[in-house]
Amino acid sequence: MSEQAAQSDKHKYEFKKVIEELQDYRGSGTQLVTIYVPPDKQLSDVAAHVTQEHSEASNIKSKETRTNVQDALKSIKDRLKYYKEPPENGMVLFSGAVDTGGGRTDMVTKVLESPPQSIQSFRYHCDAEFLTEPLADMLEDKGLFGLVVLDRREANVGWLRGKRVEPVKSASSLVPGKQRKGGQSAQRFARLRLEAIDNFYQEVAGMANDLFVPERHEMDGVLVGGPSPTKDEFLDGDYLHHELGDMVLGKFDVAYTDESGLYDLVDAAEEVLAEHEVLQDKQTMEEFFKELHDGDLATYGFEPTRENLVMGAVERLLISEDLREDVVTYECPNGHEEREIVDSGAPTPDHDCSRCGEPVDADEGEREDVIDHLIDIAEQRGTETVFVSSDFEKGEQLMTAFGGVAGLLRYSTGV
Repeated sequence: MSEQAAQSDKHKYEFKKVIEELQDYRGSGTQLVTIYVPPDKQLSDVAAHVTQEHSEASNIKSKETRTNVQDALKSIKDRLKYYKEPPENGMVLFSGAVDTGGGRTDMVTKVLESPPQSIQSFRYHCDAEFLTEPLADMLEDKGLFGLVVLDRREANVGWLRGKRVEPVKSASSLVPGKQRKGGQSAQRFARLRLEAIDNFYQEVAGMANDLFVPERHEMDGVLVGGPSPTKDEFLDGDYLHHELGDMVLGKFDVAYTDESGLYDLVDAAEEVLAEHEVLQDKQTMEEFFKELHDGDLATYGFEPTRENLVMGAVERLLISEDLREDVVTYECPNGHEEREIVDSGAPTPDHDCSRCGEPVDADEGEREDVIDHLIDIAEQRGTETVFVSSDFEKGEQLMTAFGGVAGLLRYSTGV
């Protein structure tokens, strides 16, 4: 995995944490405000919209809800003053009075900058919950695939970004039908028809090459669809750029070759896409299990993996995407440092030093997200971090059997 991909995974994880936190918030009424701002939106227009909503909120009958909505809008408007323009990919603003129990509320305002994908349109939302589904959908999106559907009449080329199909280019052919016109010999007609087919295949390949080649290092594969024998002729004729030809994951029977055919192609390739999505994770976990059973270059569990990380012995740090725990670091009066793992939502416990028995109060412990704690060490030691999906058996075992943390070592340490 490249450094850029590792940073992208970390960025997504940090977003996922914030989204999960936002999803837990509830308002006593429709008083939690969410605003999605695309990157090309003028912030002066956003501020004007917020001002208008603030004015209209004065018509809300409930005094408590009215006050909370207006306070939320004021907080959002104050936050907007810190920006001259939206960040790359846009931004999402959340603000509102959330229930904290016992009839009490707490005003929360958060700004999420540059989500994993660009925000497509401006959206204002006021409800008892923050609107997080569009962001959650972005985090579920994995992979970039080139799509080509064609027959001898037309072709369409586009992208599959995660779960979103994006049609981009289309072409219509001048290939004559199978019936020749009067006055033409069968041999001449067949030759002209084959030339027309060849020219059309070259045109389709040109569209695909122009679109895909610049992105080939970011792509996960190419899918080709259409009726037989068209798609077979196209691929067997090596019309695609040779690097794209090597990236073709499969060819699939698709009845339609207009834009709807791109969606049919994705449906037809569902099994291939599902397998490819977790392929790298599977390979990593298979390597881990091989070392665990037959070698000595595997480590697992928080403390052993951390110790190996500190020594610089971990080549790849494996973290389950489902890991949601904190680490609390305690230092007793005698200078002994120890750590304890707690669930993210659990209170910080008191601690008794295992070496000397001295107690340490909870408020003296330094608490941190486990993943952040380990990644900080990994980055200092030049260790690659791999987030592993739980959507397959060995990925699930990383979480259930090994505490969500493991590592592949550069050399054996005996730890």
